[in-house]
Amino acid sequence: MFVFVCAGCGAELTTPLSQVSLPVHARQNYGNATQLPVLMESGTFAVDPEPWGGPWRMWDEIDPREAEARGIYAPVYALSDSTPGASVIAPGDIRGTRLIPEKRSGACCGLDGADGPNMACETCDLPVATRVDDCSLWQAVRLSADAVHRVPVDGFDAAPLSWAELAEKGEKTPPLEPIATWGARMGSSHYWSWSPRWEAAAGQALAHLLVASQGQPVKVPRGLTADVFQRALDVLLPAGPPKRRAVLVGPGQPSPDAGVDILLVPVHPQTGQTWAPASPTVSAYLVPLPLGVWLWLVSPQPYLPVPASGRIPRDVLHDDPLPPRPNYLFRADRRTFHDTLVRLPAVRKPWLRTILENLTQDTSTDLF
Repeated sequence: MFVFVCAGCGAELTTPLSQVSLPVHARQNYGNATQLPVLMESGTFAVDPEPWGGPWRMWDEIDPREAEARGIYAPVYALSDSTPGASVIAPGDIRGTRLIPEKRSGACCGLDGADGPNMACETCDLPVATRVDDCSLWQAVRLSADAVHRVPVDGFDAAPLSWAELAEKGEKTPPLEPIATWGARMGSSHYWSWSPRWEAAAGQALAHLLVASQGQPVKVPRGLTADVFQRALDVLLPAGPPKRRAVLVGPGQPSPDAGVDILLVPVHPQTGQTWAPASPTVSAYLVPLPLGVWLWLVSPQPYLPVPASGRIPRDVLHDDPLPPRPNYLFRADRRTFHDTLVRLPAVRKPWLRTILENLTQDTSTDLF
């Protein structure tokens, strides 16, 4: 575990934190006037390896060789030139800082960080972090890599959970959840929706599925996995009988068949490592999924009412009547899909570049 301190004066700026993997939905911009919750669990931090926020450079100002050195293999609207490596934490874990009022920018319902660091060290006044809590953005504090240092905390040396422990004790992420919004006459309101976490996870996985398809039709498992991926795959890939097959594989699951081409596998939430089969003979393409999403797909939890007396158990559905399903088909998150695809070298292939260009021209709006 670590405590972050000010690079200017050494004052402690956080509670003790343990490092985890950056969530897939960290850069998601969801809906309109929605109130998204806190991005990071309390007591954790994640390092964002890429720049975030201004200053920006437009694509026509960037040499393609520079872009490829930064891991960008297809045109984007603009690239950030800020310092990479910010540590992302929950707002409740920050200490010894104050907001900088003049750095509010033109945000709608909160702070969006567009004007750069908006939190300063209380001791020396050095700008050290950026608070983000505007509508449609996940709430977080981003500690600037060039303004803070992390110091190990003595007495804490916990090893990451094993895959077996995660398979048994990992927390599932439900595919449906209530979304809070601003702007209703009576204050905030809620509606049931596909989970933003699932939409972001699907955007990342769909980009990998397209690369793994090699331009051929792909079949995914029936049920919820098909609800999430099959419609988009059928639209984006050529029509015809499936020539490549994807299956869910991971800890505690049977080994994949020899003829399987694509494996939908979990990502370790602490280390960010993608699970891989122990057998060296398996050469299938590994498509990453957040652990909570993967756990739900391999073992869906039905929405069934459970009779209970006394105190209501945690796993009992509280809503009566049952929450309705969304009135639209599942859609992957457009930005996550785009940001993932442009960072995969295979996007330089003409057929994948065509898909990317069609996405930019809004010809695939019904899928995202």
